[in-house]
Amino acid sequence: MLEIKDISKRFGDHLALSNISVVFEPRKIHALLGPNGAGKTTLIRLINQILEPDSGSIYFNGRFLDRKMLSNIGYLPEERGMYTNMRVEDFLFFLAELRGLEKKTARQQIDYWLNKFDIQSWRTKRIEELSKGMAQKIQFIATVFHDPELLILDEPFSGFDPTNVQLMRGVLRELKESGKTIILSTHNMNNAETISDHITLIHQGNIVLDSDYASLKKRFSQDVYTVQFQGNMMGFANALWVNYDLLESKQIGENQFIAKVKLLNDSSINQLITELMEQVQFEGVWPDSPSMEDIFIQLTQTVTA
Repeated sequence: MLEIKDISKRFGDHLALSNISVVFEPRKIHALLGPNGAGKTTLIRLINQILEPDSGSIYFNGRFLDRKMLSNIGYLPEERGMYTNMRVEDFLFFLAELRGLEKKTARQQIDYWLNKFDIQSWRTKRIEELSKGMAQKIQFIATVFHDPELLILDEPFSGFDPTNVQLMRGVLRELKESGKTIILSTHNMNNAETISDHITLIHQGNIVLDSDYASLKKRFSQDVYTVQFQGNMMGFANALWVNYDLLESKQIGENQFIAKVKLLNDSSINQLITELMEQVQFEGVWPDSPSMEDIFIQLTQTVTA
């Protein structure tokens, strides 16, 4: 869908992006992560041709990206720009006209999305009357109502309470299932972890991670498992021997425990269960995978060091 090839961008003495290359595959949600000043916003502005690269190229559907193709991109910027004295409906029709939508199509799309978010009653309110979360929904509608193939969303969950965050996650999943490609720039690791298929991490103008989510979790797995069981904690610990390391444990009920165990010496979780079955009664075993936040911190600190 979108290919960034050998892109560099400098602002004076500051190198914002250093010869980066990345491919955003179609029909996926791509999380674009990085600390403040990493280069995420610069990359997004280059894709939208708000800025021009110093070197390198951007390709959209296999063709060199030009301004005509921007009509097939929906962009929700982090900096919100709205005419506060306009009514919601007038504001949306105005942006639809800028997008080149016919009035009938614009009305259908606006009605669809206002109903989708259950906010038909807002259409006569002025923008200045809206809360931050309400205004965010209106800006999101303006991003998608022209039915673009590619959505670039910069902090789309900003201003939302947990209920609306869950609603927006569902909307993004539906858009992906309908064939849309989504680039999601966010500081919220939980949102990235929950809905993303692919993770790209930018740090100090360089791409330090570019991986599908499943491979990423496997790569940073530390072979640590959480085990919940009934039995004797002393017997459990003594049965671990040299192939396992008991990292921590706690009692959660009468003769009921949770323990974290690290596998050593190429041992497997199946071996662990087999060796302990005679000692305890297993209630559950699951991998203790690092969170996206853990991975983010580990990578950015490593690069900085």
